[in-house]
Amino acid sequence: MGQNQEQHEAGADERDAQRAQKELTAFGAVHKPTDGRLVTGEKWWADRYELLKEQGYLLRPRFSPGWVPSWENTNKHWLECEDGQAYPFPHINDATRLSDGKFVTLKRIKKSVHPHEADIGLYFSSGPMALEAANHCVPLDEVMSLGDGDDGDAIILVMPLLRSYTSPEFDTFGEVVECFRQLFEGLDFMHKHRVAHRDCMNRNIMFDASQLYPKPFHPVIPDLKRDFSGFGKHYSRTERSPKYYFIDFGISRRYDPSDPNPLEVPIWGGDKEVPEFQNSNDPCNPFPTDVFYIGNAIMEDFINTKRGFQFIEPLVSDMVQPDSTKRPTMEEVVARFDKIHRGLSRWKLRSRVVDKEETALEKVTRTTSHWTRRIGFIARRVPATRAPS
Repeated sequence: MGQNQEQHEAGADERDAQRAQKELTAFGAVHKPTDGRLVTGEKWWADRYELLKEQGYLLRPRFSPGWVPSWENTNKHWLECEDGQAYPFPHINDATRLSDGKFVTLKRIKKSVHPHEADIGLYFSSGPMALEAANHCVPLDEVMSLGDGDDGDAIILVMPLLRSYTSPEFDTFGEVVECFRQLFEGLDFMHKHRVAHRDCMNRNIMFDASQLYPKPFHPVIPDLKRDFSGFGKHYSRTERSPKYYFIDFGISRRYDPSDPNPLEVPIWGGDKEVPEFQNSNDPCNPFPTDVFYIGNAIMEDFINTKRGFQFIEPLVSDMVQPDSTKRPTMEEVVARFDKIHRGLSRWKLRSRVVDKEETALEKVTRTTSHWTRRIGFIARRVPATRAPS
């Protein structure tokens, strides 16, 4: 091996190490409780229970002073108990806002690590921008500084409590089509305002499910009721059309409108399949990468796992093609999808979304319940697709 080759490989290794460290700093490590007790990251929240309460936010009992686990001296396992549930990421928590009883998400960030996150969130949450129907950026209710001498660089972002966009599962194609419409519209809105998300993969897509659930769901185990008294019942998305949001602007950037081709050194988000990141650390335009992210989310969550999504495959294939310069812009995606949407029949939109791994028994059960709902919707003239009210 020649000296130049060795220097090249050494430089590449160093760049990879620097990028890995940057990603660890940006996203943090995952913690996994093993006995239900507070882990290190959670103690930050517990230590500030009273301070947050003074600011108007009540954490769950798990974080209260003098907390005694409810499973102690019982036959219960900690996983069965509400106060045994912890988020995998220590910088995330939830609370009840005391002024109105609203459930919210709290996200702790360091401004020195994420200097743009709060600013971008506030940009989309303020003034006329916040009222735009096309705006699908999670709204910031408040940016809170605790004036904490031990952690003065930390701020807390207060947002609505959301849940993963695929939970509960979609019932009809009409529900999925409305989801796609909102996501394309929302990312196009960001791009038109010269903001690149840079990590808009499936785990950073959520929705407001508050109108779907008559009784609140648990923030950590969302299939259960908040009080852990059983599984939560919910309306379908056809009955109560929700709004979908992009979250996590930790590595997002806002660019000057005069710069048509901004360049950023690659930083891996949650999706590790970005073609332009695979063999190069060269700076690249983040806007086509956003197009890949959202296309790949649809590929992974629908085309590869569900039946009947051939109607959107050509568009998604263009969105995820290896050559980023040949991907459509989000404005073009919106226009093409609108044409696709208008070409779908009402029968298709009301048809059931079927998992490719569905068993015969599941098919019988789900088809029966689906047709019961479908007949009711047709009788009540509930539209197959509709925007959130």
